[in-house]
Amino acid sequence: MENYSIIQKFLHDIFLSNNFLKKSIYEIEKILFNRKKIDFENNKHVFISGLPRSGTTALLNYLFHSKAFSSLTYRNMPFVMAPNISSILMKNTKLVSRERIHKDGIFFDLDTPESFDEVFFSTFERNEIKKEFLNYLNLILIQKNSKRYLSKNNLSYRYIDLIQSLLNKSIFLIPFRDPEQHANSLLKQHKNFCKMQKENQFIRRYMKYLGHFEFGLDHKSWNSPTKFANFNDINYWLEQWIKFYRHLLEKNFNKKNILFICYEKLNNPNFKRNICNFLDINTENTEKYIIKKSQLIANPDNELLVESKKLYNELTDQCFQ
Repeated sequence: MENYSIIQKFLHDIFLSNNFLKKSIYEIEKILFNRKKIDFENNKHVFISGLPRSGTTALLNYLFHSKAFSSLTYRNMPFVMAPNISSILMKNTKLVSRERIHKDGIFFDLDTPESFDEVFFSTFERNEIKKEFLNYLNLILIQKNSKRYLSKNNLSYRYIDLIQSLLNKSIFLIPFRDPEQHANSLLKQHKNFCKMQKENQFIRRYMKYLGHFEFGLDHKSWNSPTKFANFNDINYWLEQWIKFYRHLLEKNFNKKNILFICYEKLNNPNFKRNICNFLDINTENTEKYIIKKSQLIANPDNELLVESKKLYNELTDQCFQ
């Protein structure tokens, strides 16, 4: 996004900042393409959610390479509410693979999947989401000629009950990571994005359009802080980690269609094979994944660290094997 042309920035600003335009192009998309109906409601669709920096993107890319799923990709931007129209408009457009602005070794091109369906969720009220979500998925599946949907959205944990009321065989994968490593990575990226957003206002606007408030100048807490409210303090991020995963674990304990995925196990071939077998996908077409450790930039409060390690062990006991 930092290399977008003036025209590209203009199109993003126009079509992602205005709910009326987003809904309008979505209605046009439905008129043009939604006459074709795909039978997909009883399939195993996969939704990856959880805190950022927990391996959500790596897991998305790993599963997407199985070619068993359809996902929104960079080719659908900025007309993400109209996946078929955007695919036609961007058909002959190419982008050389480049590293994303996180500077974390993850590369992308126009056909790389990414977290774009939050645009849909943030455009509609909850009752509208329930009415339109299956229509939206139908449009995505038509464009990709597939019957299974794969989504990575760090906020979709909010919609678990709603999605499962519509797609009762859907699977939610919730990665978690060693809390000290995770908190340091979150803090590092928060500082990184604050710096970039001060230097480039479009990056700040772009993240708002996509509902990405995980880092940067517009960061929003997942839960109300108890003792630590300073975003530049490692203890804030560790406290948020505890609150976030404690809530998800308590709410979704032992639910068969909600799987906690241990980040540190993602480089284990047997672990990955078990995930693929559970999801009924071919393991031969998936890429290798290398676990990386975040450089520790701050030491957290010892009491918080002990509490987080205890919760990490609970999650590990509960996680998918």
